[in-house]
Amino acid sequence: MIDIKRIVEDIEGAKKALLKRVPEEKLNLENIVEIYNQRKELQTQYDKRRNEQNSYNQQMSQLEKGGEEFLKLVENLKTKSGEVKDVEIKLKEKDEELASLLEELPNFPDEDVVGGEKENNKVMKTVGEKPTFDFEIKDHIELGENLDIFDFETASKMSGANFSMYRGKGAQLEWALINYFIKEHLKDGYEMIIPPHIVNRYSAYTAGQLPKFEDDVYWVNEDQCLIPTAETVLTNMYRDGVLEESELPKKMFAYTPSYRKEAGSYRANERGLIRVHQFNKVEMYQFTTPEQSEEAFEELLNKAERLIEELGLHYNRVLLAAGDCAAGAAKTIDLEVWLPAIAQYYEVSSISNVRDYQARRGNMKYKPSDGTKLQYLNTLNASGLATSRLMVALVETYQQSDGSIIVPEVLRKYTGFDKIEK
Repeated sequence: MIDIKRIVEDIEGAKKALLKRVPEEKLNLENIVEIYNQRKELQTQYDKRRNEQNSYNQQMSQLEKGGEEFLKLVENLKTKSGEVKDVEIKLKEKDEELASLLEELPNFPDEDVVGGEKENNKVMKTVGEKPTFDFEIKDHIELGENLDIFDFETASKMSGANFSMYRGKGAQLEWALINYFIKEHLKDGYEMIIPPHIVNRYSAYTAGQLPKFEDDVYWVNEDQCLIPTAETVLTNMYRDGVLEESELPKKMFAYTPSYRKEAGSYRANERGLIRVHQFNKVEMYQFTTPEQSEEAFEELLNKAERLIEELGLHYNRVLLAAGDCAAGAAKTIDLEVWLPAIAQYYEVSSISNVRDYQARRGNMKYKPSDGTKLQYLNTLNASGLATSRLMVALVETYQQSDGSIIVPEVLRKYTGFDKIEK
């Protein structure tokens, strides 16, 4: 949730920032300011009546019970209590009205984030060369069937369309990727978390999935859903809590499957592992002060890039336009690997600085070391990495003319083999 003061104190600046990602016809900040002022007036009325109510209590404590003046004050107090209750109800209603409008707004994008949708995304750099082949290449689906490492047919029979299953050395290669990521994050001093895969509504709201993406997650019941990413659980670790500034930054990561409905139409080439309802991901996360968040963002970005580079894959670093970022993100950079068979780039890591957007939703603060008042934390997340599309890039990039697949060197100590062949 964004800071209401940024709208009230500079409505034109707030409008300019939010128009990068919200259509003008859907943005009515004047209405929010008006409701804020109405709420402020009600708060003043409430405080005044509460003070008057308290003054009656003080006066009564100094009078003899049952006396004429005492009984008169009792009657006045009843009237005043009713007035306080009436204003309190109106104040609560106005709070709820204001919150419902604010929670629909996305975060303010950073200054260097351009407006518009994905057509305005900017490739910041390209790393490595596109792989070349002197033979007719196969896509990951055909490679998987020939080598018996992916089984989409059985997965569909068990679960429906757009589910996958790894078998044999395919399963071992997937597990090798996860173990490789885990070792690298532990080496960098990140705390490993194994979280639950089901969260309640408040957790999904705090992370920013609700209310906008209600239909994009799998609901177990009215109050609980499967996590679309480990970010959802990691965000809530310090919900309604206070950290000491000396504890920051907090660095952690979690391995989980991610469950997504992926609503909407699929492109013809988005088959196999490219777009599925369940996939594995190792998610990095940091809680920081506002001053630490820029450095944290660069650290997460460099860590994700290093993983891709050590796997020997060709990729782009892409700065997303404001409209292509998640609602809570002030800035996002995607890392997109090259998929040879379809000759396209696809995202395998998203690195986002969410600043205090999630912290405000989840009431997450820290105590500054100088003793000043509590401040909201900043939160950052990064895929480190998502494995399904990465697997597509790996098997297609490392395929050989005889139909075998070479295992990247950094994974061999985890797989125990250096080649997948019939």
